[in-house]
Amino acid sequence: MDKLQPARLEFAPDGTPFSVAYGDVYHSPHGGPAQARHVFLAGNELPARWQGRDRFVILETGFGLGLNFLTTWQAWRDDPQRCRRLHFVSFEKHPFTASDLTTAQQAWPEFAALATELQANWPLLTPGVHRLHLDGGNVILTLFFGDATQQLRTVNAAVDAFFLDGFAPAKNPELWTPQLCKALARLSSEGTTLATWAVAGPVRQALKEAEFELQKRPGFAGKWQMLTGRFRSRRPNRHQPPAERRAIVIGAGIAGSATAYALAAAGWQVTVLEQAETPATGASSNLAGMLRPLPSVDDNRISRLTRAGFFATRARLAGLPEARWSPCGVLHLGRDAEHAAQQRKAVDSLGLPPELLQFVEPAKASVLAGRPVEIGGWWFPQGGWVQPPSVCRAALAAFPAQIDLRCRTTVDRLERVENEWRALDATGTVLAAAPVLIMASGAAAPRFAQFSWLPQQPARGQVSHLPAAATPPLDIVVCRQGGYAMPAVDGLRLIGATSQLDDADPGERLSDHVENLAKLEFSLPGFGAGIDPATLHGRVGFRPMSPDRLPIVGPVPEPVFAGAPRLHALPRQPGLWCMQGFGARGIVWSMLMADLLLSQLEGEPLPLESDLVDAIDPGRFLMSSPSGRQQI
Repeated sequence: MDKLQPARLEFAPDGTPFSVAYGDVYHSPHGGPAQARHVFLAGNELPARWQGRDRFVILETGFGLGLNFLTTWQAWRDDPQRCRRLHFVSFEKHPFTASDLTTAQQAWPEFAALATELQANWPLLTPGVHRLHLDGGNVILTLFFGDATQQLRTVNAAVDAFFLDGFAPAKNPELWTPQLCKALARLSSEGTTLATWAVAGPVRQALKEAEFELQKRPGFAGKWQMLTGRFRSRRPNRHQPPAERRAIVIGAGIAGSATAYALAAAGWQVTVLEQAETPATGASSNLAGMLRPLPSVDDNRISRLTRAGFFATRARLAGLPEARWSPCGVLHLGRDAEHAAQQRKAVDSLGLPPELLQFVEPAKASVLAGRPVEIGGWWFPQGGWVQPPSVCRAALAAFPAQIDLRCRTTVDRLERVENEWRALDATGTVLAAAPVLIMASGAAAPRFAQFSWLPQQPARGQVSHLPAAATPPLDIVVCRQGGYAMPAVDGLRLIGATSQLDDADPGERLSDHVENLAKLEFSLPGFGAGIDPATLHGRVGFRPMSPDRLPIVGPVPEPVFAGAPRLHALPRQPGLWCMQGFGARGIVWSMLMADLLLSQLEGEPLPLESDLVDAIDPGRFLMSSPSGRQQI
């Protein structure tokens, strides 16, 4: 992973924001918003082209100070005929810090309200994709922090208009190469347009070779010309919005609740079927769970997914005031000196902002924990604990007109009739019917015929509840080698957790309380002294574990097929979707995975890079068998 290098906010003598790194200005000195309207909006025939549309997707090659985005957002808000949802996808190799962005955007008082909302949601400067839900969720800004020439290949979207904005081709030639123009063509369909102030001959030639018909137009202010273009291929849009927005979600744990919330927020009617009396009674029933990413020296897929999920969960929790959580910080101690050295190496290698990740020595770790600890480790200042049942209740109650929660409803089997999925009970009565069905029932999913191939194992886990008065105070989450201790919640301190495969015992076990206390002693010596494990109570849950410990999210494949096609060519079961395999990371992954699944259903730009989307695709487990049947 390349470390992000933030931009430095500097100004030319006339006050125009200037980049020393590229030796160029961020916008025309003759009026930034006016330039954006003339070149990018008018050059793409906006707002006329988005009017009456369900959605409109814009992709910009350089976010800079956000001027084009703010100008577009304002034009969208001012248009009574605007599209229902506006997607704005943008790339930035050197993003500004939130404080510099705030300073620079003060130059445009006409955008003050929008700029304030953008600044309040501005992400920490970490590599990867950051999705911001703005304007009540109707404006979706997807930011790729990193090199556009590399990251454009990871985008999955159908783009309606390109804003080709970046430093001049002579100053930043990488952003105007034939390879980049071909990447734009991959995201285009019939009618896609582009606009740019750059008219250099090599730029025009590269765009022509990428199947864009070009036209020179009068430029803005001191520039004589600008360039517009239209994709000349008649390639159809492969990312059409759904004809009908109705879905069934099986399961009201954190995966199902997050999914129902995301769908309802986008205008879907959702029926949630839950066999228990209340939501979050299975693996999502714990008093509290940990929220933090999981770094690695090589920034592997689990690391990237947990980091993206961490940001997505925090953003969603901020919009669910009834959800109980605390960003109290998480201290992850090294299990031994060798592991602590690896933790330090990961921090140095990743170069992430200290607000997200630090390595702390034993002395600092002891101060954070409020008691002596023998080793240092990772400190996540913005991590914390989350109470899953409260998140489920808040998510399911957020859109009462669009989420129909039916508890004490046991689904016996699923069937597809014509263009609908039906959920039936044991008598054959249809409980619900809809074009889309999403399986989010955790460990129970493989008992349904359509998911019997799913290589998912239930992992039994037991947590223990300690009376808060029986231990010293603890204001942060502390974890070490599979054990963790939480701050007190409602007079109880949760510690845990055990993990056993091939163990279906639903009852609490004394031996597991003993194991949890031993883990507590390893993390915080003496913290649980004098507690008799025979007096403890807790909770047992069964976590759905995938073989590679990654989520299983996406369209469900046919379990048997002819030949051995590529992943994207696998035949899929129409309208059947999967939200499974979260294991012990339901809190950190549910919100992100719900956003991904919604984006796939809607045909919208995805909130993850394509390699990560493929890594969690349910079809990955069927690719190893030439016959097309999964071998477990």
